[in-house]
Amino acid sequence: MQTKRMTFSSKWLPYALLAPQVIVTLIFFIWPAAQALYQSLLRQDIFGLSTDFVGLDNFYRLFADPLYLNSLNVTFWFAVGTTLLSMSVSLLFAVMVNRMIRSRDSYTTFLVWPYAVAPAIAGVLWWFIFNPSIGIMPYMLEGLGYDWNHRASSTDAMILVIIAAAWKQISYNFLFFLAGLQSIPQSLIEAAAIDGASRFKRFWTIVFPLLSPITFFLMVVNVVYAMFDTFGVIHATTAGGPSQATNILVYKVYRDGFVNLNLGSSAAQSVILMGIVIVLTVIQFRYIERRVNY
Repeated sequence: MQTKRMTFSSKWLPYALLAPQVIVTLIFFIWPAAQALYQSLLRQDIFGLSTDFVGLDNFYRLFADPLYLNSLNVTFWFAVGTTLLSMSVSLLFAVMVNRMIRSRDSYTTFLVWPYAVAPAIAGVLWWFIFNPSIGIMPYMLEGLGYDWNHRASSTDAMILVIIAAAWKQISYNFLFFLAGLQSIPQSLIEAAAIDGASRFKRFWTIVFPLLSPITFFLMVVNVVYAMFDTFGVIHATTAGGPSQATNILVYKVYRDGFVNLNLGSSAAQSVILMGIVIVLTVIQFRYIERRVNY
């Protein structure tokens, strides 16, 4: 089937239609990225009165800084925990909703609502739930013999921010998993059921492999989300503490740049984050391209 070719009455019209998006991209993406790259090569005093060109010295200092290496380690485990929790729970919800005949649309609507909550609000919500003084979860855990205190325990703090960040992302993952489940031909599942395969075996041998493209896509999206879109969650719950236990990379950029006024180091950290995003994006597109060609 041949696709219809679009023609414009004026040769300038396509450029005029593209101009708003190009201008927005240049102002809000390209120019800030170029400024960050430029400032990462400089060192300024806290008052901004003197500036020295130091080349790659800011990057060398970062990878020799124990606090930055600790932030890398914290970010890795935080991204892994958030991705696994959000994707596993959302897949469970999608499987349960997909089996419903009645009230499917109602449950879908309820499960999508949390995605509209701002990250900072989600952080405050879970901060109240797990607050050692007034929260209901510490009270219930105390009844089980566990003394919860995310202000003093690094493990408790990490668990809190992972739960808060994953809860915010479950709705997004749920929509994709539900759409993937509804696109799987029921004839395949029915044929396996006739052959005597249990429900558990049908899921792991038929359903889950067919969801692998969506799963990989969501894995990349969730890792990017955990690394870059969870600043509000961290700031509202633990502020990077206790003892740098939840000080992820994006929050360290904020603290070094806006609190400690170390602009050169903060810019270098943002450049490294930008590089991580580019690598993840390339991996994702390469996988999609390979699936399409296959």
